[in-house]
Amino acid sequence: MKLNFLAAGRLRMKKSIYVAGADREETIDLPVSSALIRHKQGNVLFDTGCHPSVVADAEGRWGPLAKVMKPMMRTDETLLPNLACTGLGPDDIDIVVNSHFHPDHCGCNQFFRKATILVHAKEIEAAKEPGADTAGYLKADWDYGAAIEPVNGERDLFGDASLVLLPLPGHTPGTMGALVSLDRDGQFLLASDAVSLRRNLDADAVPRNTWNVEQQLNTFAEVRRIEKSGATVICGHDDAQWQGLRKGGDGYE
Repeated sequence: MKLNFLAAGRLRMKKSIYVAGADREETIDLPVSSALIRHKQGNVLFDTGCHPSVVADAEGRWGPLAKVMKPMMRTDETLLPNLACTGLGPDDIDIVVNSHFHPDHCGCNQFFRKATILVHAKEIEAAKEPGADTAGYLKADWDYGAAIEPVNGERDLFGDASLVLLPLPGHTPGTMGALVSLDRDGQFLLASDAVSLRRNLDADAVPRNTWNVEQQLNTFAEVRRIEKSGATVICGHDDAQWQGLRKGGDGYE
């Protein structure tokens, strides 16, 4: 089995969302990523990043949300060109797992027409709530007519413990992570926004864009337990970590 990290966008946001005490005008640039897992039973994408149209017209796609998170990438820094670096195209993807339904995590779902879309059942419920767009759920990205398969609880995707989906709620009601177990390079916990920045986990510091603080703190404890067992925690938007990862066609096995 192979694991490749793929660039899927880049955003500029207020640093104070993630770092308590930061100046309200200070900003932070955050990588947006996707992970490709190639298993003998199928090709899986964990998250699909930002829709490429936001490079030129973020407000047209995201509306008022574009004032909160500003795209800072070129078109070639979105998912599809980076997936191509691995030799695969959209129709080669069998399963798309969304950690949650915010637009920087499911923005390219619609390009994977042959894939089964998996997301936690509680995330589907949250995205369907009245006024969900004000909580960052944009129908253009997740509700475009494709069938969505709900996940309830923990799920061993291929039945061999190599890729296990884990509920990690707090950031949103249905945030999920994925525990990937590789023969050579060991375990990786794809934490997504369950751990946006490493400093949040280390300091038990819950970001301001958290849905439920108590559940988020419980998730931090669970992530630390998994890390103590030997897994490398891959944060959702940590630029320092991102710079040190192998990316594109240079992956892990």
